[in-house]
Amino acid sequence: MTNPFDVPDAAYLVLSNDEDQYSLWPAFAEVPSGWSVRRDATTRGEALQFIEENWTDMRPRSLVEQMNASS
Repeated sequence: MTNPFDVPDAAYLVLSNDEDQYSLWPAFAEVPSGWSVRRDATTRGEALQFIEENWTDMRPRSLVEQMNASS
């Protein structure tokens, strides 16, 4: 069985959650609760490039806010 996250010629969405974390997601699959579409269906390469360009801080938003509050 092929992993739907590894099919090079499939369509993918880019999702993000409330913590500003990103995910590559197969376009055919239902978007999970708590996640929203940041980029509509595109190629795997373009989706990964979008994630790389936009997810520049891997820390969850709540951690960033906690760290900013304590400084």
